[in-house]
Amino acid sequence: MKCMGNILAMCVLAIAMLLPSVSVAQQSQEQMAAYYFDNGDFQQAAQLYESLYKRTTNRFYYQRLYATYLQMGEYKDAAKLAEKRLKSNPRELQLYVDQGNAYQAQKQAKKAEKYFDKAVESVTSNLAPVPDLAMAFINIGRHDYAIRTYQAAREKTRNKQLYFTEVVGVYQAMGDYNAMTQEYFNLLDNQPRMVSSVQINMQKAMAEAPDDRLAEGVKQALVQRVREHPENQTYLEMMIWFSIQQKDFAFALTQAEAVDARFPDKGGEQLFRVAQIAQQNEAYDVAAEAYQLLQRKGPESPHYFASRVGELEVDFARINHNYRIDSKDFQNLRKRYEDAIAELGKNERTIPIMRHYATLMAYHGGDAQAAVSMLDDVLEIPRLKPNVRDEVKLELGDLLLFAGAIWDASLLYMQVEKANKNDLLGAQAKFKNAKLSYYNHDFEWANSQLKVLRSSTSKLVANDAMELSLLISDNMEDDSTYGMLELFADADLLLYRNRLDSAWQAYDAISRASLSHPLFDEVLMRKAQIRMKQARYADADSLLQHLVDFYPYDITADDALILMAELNEDQLDNKQKALECYEKLLIDYPTSLYSDRARKRYNALKAR
Repeated sequence: MKCMGNILAMCVLAIAMLLPSVSVAQQSQEQMAAYYFDNGDFQQAAQLYESLYKRTTNRFYYQRLYATYLQMGEYKDAAKLAEKRLKSNPRELQLYVDQGNAYQAQKQAKKAEKYFDKAVESVTSNLAPVPDLAMAFINIGRHDYAIRTYQAAREKTRNKQLYFTEVVGVYQAMGDYNAMTQEYFNLLDNQPRMVSSVQINMQKAMAEAPDDRLAEGVKQALVQRVREHPENQTYLEMMIWFSIQQKDFAFALTQAEAVDARFPDKGGEQLFRVAQIAQQNEAYDVAAEAYQLLQRKGPESPHYFASRVGELEVDFARINHNYRIDSKDFQNLRKRYEDAIAELGKNERTIPIMRHYATLMAYHGGDAQAAVSMLDDVLEIPRLKPNVRDEVKLELGDLLLFAGAIWDASLLYMQVEKANKNDLLGAQAKFKNAKLSYYNHDFEWANSQLKVLRSSTSKLVANDAMELSLLISDNMEDDSTYGMLELFADADLLLYRNRLDSAWQAYDAISRASLSHPLFDEVLMRKAQIRMKQARYADADSLLQHLVDFYPYDITADDALILMAELNEDQLDNKQKALECYEKLLIDYPTSLYSDRARKRYNALKAR
């Protein structure tokens, strides 16, 4: 191969000699030099680059010749080359770095740093050479001297924020997270309005950090700054922000209280922010406490109304999260909802708690009439937004179906579908109507509607439609009389209407009717859901485990895994099994609708 390369090079040289143009010859010589350099023939490359540099002392030829000397181990020649060029180009301060680098390659550290020091000392208020000088230090791994270069430029110009982005980047590359954090905070000392930009950049840096050292460094630096500057609102807000990033909502609340105490004119702004974010992250205890603190400020405070609504939303979320509510807790929560509605009135701002009250009364209190009455009141609110009106109509249809008024429910679903033909609400209404037809044993019509919905732009609706469509299709094919499917649909309606004992018996009848059937995995899933509603969590876990073990390829397997994972995490306090379920879902079912949810909960649980 080397022989072939030499022949090629000779051919190129011969052609070059025949060409009259000097520039073409030079170009050909440059190509040959690059060829030799790239193929490791540095002796030949050096000869050609020496000739080229002698003819045209441009920077590129210098850099290639210098690199060639280093590759050959000709460090003295490299140092002399840099020294000679510096005499004629004194503003190219990076040439000091090249000289020092030649000595550094020879393990002569003191002599190398002598030249590095000269480079930094040569920085003036003329900043033109600074970027190249700093980059030269970075390229040879001397980030410390790059920092000194930027610091020298700051001193000469008396600008403490000069090259801020570059300095932060170098500290991050060095892993000197304390210095990096202090750099951000120094910026905030002079420009507190930059806090949002600083947070965005620090959040990105923490996400890219290979370990927890950066987060720990940020925390220590923040604690120090807050201690040194207790009246500095910016650092208190940064502490809240950092605590939220670390999911330490209890500490974030403590800091928000400190801000509220020191800056009462802010009206609890930070408390409200922590409450909302904690609520979104299911840190219900923290959210509830924050909302309560806001309410103590009285009805005249700016966040009183929202905090009253927020606290009730938190308590409502706890019910859904825990599957079931104790009778005493239900009565207490019911009264609190009714007191809040009486105090705040029935208006556009209280619609969320009115809707939740209806759900509470119907599905947890067994009082469908009270629920329907409340949603009717929502629909009577003046100037109700069309999308809110239709959402409430869907909820009202669900309540009517729950109460057994099937045709009234269907009428509401059709109204919403007609008013929202090409959007999400219309698709949801169409699905609910198709499911109602399934309950009513009209399987062929239901399936025809579900097949249309499988191409819905809403992933959630499309997935639900696909599951129900496959359930119907598979069992219509296996049973021309639809007998087992009718039994299953009846049991599903009983489960929806919260008639748990009757539903259990109906599913049990299906299990006993045959040794095997395509519905058996679905039966296990429904039985597990019943046990969860009854707070019999260990039984539910056993049923889900049976489903995953015996029906791993059926459509309900990933549903079972996410339910089992969350059940073990939230109710059974079995962290290890929860992690195993999340991991199995991510590995064995990567296209599952629950992948993102599983990944987030897996990472959060792993971090505890």
